[in-house]
Amino acid sequence: MRKGNHLPRLTFAPISPEMSRSTTSQHASIILDEQDEQDSVNSPPGLSTGHNSPTAIRRLHSARASDLDLRSRLPSRLLIDEQSSLLGHQDGGSRNYSYTAPNTSMPRFSRRQSAAGSLRQPKNHSRSSSWGVRLAAAVGSNWRRNDGGLSESKASLFTDERVWYDQFTSTDWVHDSIADNFRVRDLRSRKDLRGRIYAWFDGAQGWTLVAIIGCLTACVAYFVDVTETAIFDVKEGYCKDGWYFNKRKCCFDEESCPSWKTWGDAMHFTGVGKETIDLLAYVILVVLFAAASCVLTLTTKTVIPSSFSLSTLDENLGAESQRLKGEADANGHRPSVSPNQSPPNNPKPSTMIYYPAAGSGVAEVKVILSGFVVHGYLGVQTLVIKTLGLILSVASGLSLGKEGPFVHIATCIGNIACRMFSKYNHNDAKRREVLSASAASGVAVAFGAPIAGVLFSLEEVSYYFPPKTVFRTFFCCIAAALSLKFLNPYGTGKIVIFEVRYVTDWRFFEMIIFMLLGVLGGALGALFIKASRVWAQTFRRIAIIKQWPMLEVVLVATITGLLSFWNRYTKLAVTELLFELASPCGRDDTSGLCPRSSQEILEVLWYLTTAFVIKSFLTTITFGIKVPAGIYVPSMVVGGILGRLVGHSVQYVVLTYPNVASFVNCPAQGGPESCVTPGVYALVAAGATMCGVTRLSVTLAVILFELTGSLDHVLPFSLSVLVAKWTADALEPLSIYDLLTEMNSYPFLDNKIRPVFTTELGDITPRVRSERIIDISSSPLVPALKLRRKLQYLHDAGEIDGGLPILRHGVLVGLIPAPDLEFALDKLEDETDTLCLMATVPTFHSAEEDEQEFDPTDFTSYIDPAPVALDIHSPMDLVYQCFVKLGLRYICVLRDGQYTGLVHKKAFVKYIRQLEEKEEH
Repeated sequence: MRKGNHLPRLTFAPISPEMSRSTTSQHASIILDEQDEQDSVNSPPGLSTGHNSPTAIRRLHSARASDLDLRSRLPSRLLIDEQSSLLGHQDGGSRNYSYTAPNTSMPRFSRRQSAAGSLRQPKNHSRSSSWGVRLAAAVGSNWRRNDGGLSESKASLFTDERVWYDQFTSTDWVHDSIADNFRVRDLRSRKDLRGRIYAWFDGAQGWTLVAIIGCLTACVAYFVDVTETAIFDVKEGYCKDGWYFNKRKCCFDEESCPSWKTWGDAMHFTGVGKETIDLLAYVILVVLFAAASCVLTLTTKTVIPSSFSLSTLDENLGAESQRLKGEADANGHRPSVSPNQSPPNNPKPSTMIYYPAAGSGVAEVKVILSGFVVHGYLGVQTLVIKTLGLILSVASGLSLGKEGPFVHIATCIGNIACRMFSKYNHNDAKRREVLSASAASGVAVAFGAPIAGVLFSLEEVSYYFPPKTVFRTFFCCIAAALSLKFLNPYGTGKIVIFEVRYVTDWRFFEMIIFMLLGVLGGALGALFIKASRVWAQTFRRIAIIKQWPMLEVVLVATITGLLSFWNRYTKLAVTELLFELASPCGRDDTSGLCPRSSQEILEVLWYLTTAFVIKSFLTTITFGIKVPAGIYVPSMVVGGILGRLVGHSVQYVVLTYPNVASFVNCPAQGGPESCVTPGVYALVAAGATMCGVTRLSVTLAVILFELTGSLDHVLPFSLSVLVAKWTADALEPLSIYDLLTEMNSYPFLDNKIRPVFTTELGDITPRVRSERIIDISSSPLVPALKLRRKLQYLHDAGEIDGGLPILRHGVLVGLIPAPDLEFALDKLEDETDTLCLMATVPTFHSAEEDEQEFDPTDFTSYIDPAPVALDIHSPMDLVYQCFVKLGLRYICVLRDGQYTGLVHKKAFVKYIRQLEEKEEH
């Protein structure tokens, strides 16, 4: 058009191939509700939508994918607070998330602004001269389709905040991957010097970020180790040379230490003995430290309304979940397989309560890395509270460890550090690559085992682990290990929590005993899982215990103090006890675990048996209380005591029957350890028991190797771990973290274990309801109130991360995600008389109108024009692969090209769990 020509121009979009379908085909596959009214404005059935943008900067795209420019769609500003996708509210105290999604107590189609209580604030825009209104007036009700072809409608650009993923939703891996691909393409399109510098800086961001995370993780680990060690011995007394000295630094391993004063020596009460004062002081301080840790943990309490019927969401294991018991149809299929759908007559919404600082957090980190969004779980407040609470809980002497929480703390550091670079801050898929490296650095500083950290991330927590992430993870672990060695928290110049060296090699007859230890360790780990579940489902479901978590902590701390005081091995810190159990005997050994005769061996066996029973009981009741607590080292300690018992028993047999053929090669002189080293048995059984609890295999064998540095004992360690895993899987198929995931109803789809399917996709496809679709057969203009009602229906069903398929004459022509639809509706100033455009149509405008502001009634830029769809007869194995390998939220189902339903990832996870339950019964 020449300059100065102000005549209006008419542009058309290409004719859609399905526009000639009759409306009768729609009714063959869709059951429409009588409440679904028809639109009054007739428009062409042709549809041409833009690409669904993973960011909040939206615009209509041309039909060519190469014309996409994702750099212009990056957020205009960063949200430097805890309201990003993995960060929660920044206020202190109890955080309450109010969502419209699960509020089933309100009328289903009540008119209310959905953003009122959400994490996003609505943006109001001018509704003057609305493009949708002008379009309706221009085309009229008798608009006829022009067969000469249609071109794309006016493209507009709108810039705003990113549509952050809502609470307890799954990440859209596909769109995040597409977003990053376009960002990289745009970056590499520049061939000048500045473009090369930008590309180099972009490539260096990942390495810089993981290095910073490794160093910060080591600093936090140093702070925890030094502080916890300094106050641990306060329960027994204090050092006159300095209150901040623990007993070891105060006495330098001297038998007589005048500088160390017990509380019985420092305080005198008439009629009260010294030992009684020591006992009372010990129990009181144990309770005080544990209670203080619990107080800090309870400050992270988060309450959100939800259609999940859970009373708690952590390692409590006492959560009471309600399973849907929908009526089955004639074929035995349930009408809805959504795990989140609430009964229509539910008088009030249920709530989810969880404490991000409680427990180890490994199960939640694992679920988060799989793409499950939990706001606030990796935030600044969680990091600070969990660090301080961990110091107090470990110092209290409870049967818990700090190694598991280190994984959670390191992941928090990684998540917070991602704010430094926008490509990680605004892309959840890229962010999770960094979080995988962060979790590995937590294991590296916890055990001083950087190689085991990489294997831990690969074997246990990571869901998506590309080759480049392996190298960056290794670099992050090395950075953390080097930083920790420089800080030297243990004062030994070593990075391992303890280091043992065995001077004698194992003998062939011991191989059978090592395999026996594997069986015992695996069985012990499986029994611990079963015992923890029974304890949680009985004791923790007592009304007063559920209502007052502090009461349980005080009771457990009191029992721990009373039982641990009398036995040296239950009184020691778990890491120090494990070191003594695994250490070989020396000349000046004072641990009491180095008998010289058969009679002394029997005394040691009795002492260790008492410690084994007490430690096993305390570990079982401690797991799940509301304090930061890990299970790695406590399980190893229980197994180590068991292994030491077996080792000394073998020593006793060797000393009693030295002429047996298996013992003829043992030295006649040299003491009991000349033939059998009980420390090796302890470490072998420790690894086997931890394997039975966590089901780690290769990672655990490498941890044991890095602790001992002995190549000679790699084979016994590996063999016992293998046997332990086989035994534990036979007795209890779920690890402790799998059990937490299942009982907390996380929509986690395990990518390591594939069930055996005998069904098709149609067997789990729910029937189509008018509330779950957007029909544009008669008009591409849909009332905003109608869209709000459909969105509210999804929210009432708990599918806040679901989507609404867009149909024309029964044919799937697009899909708009529920979070994007809510984002778009919240921008409307008034929804009463607003028509929203759900398809591209001819436009009538002049050249000057190209510069106008984007019209908020145009929703086409939020629509995914090519949602993933499968035929209704697709095998379930294909559905599983699509959800696992592609990371989809949902899959559309077609029958003969006609839309026939939508299967959500959460529904598929529930279906798999139902299959597992049927197999168990």
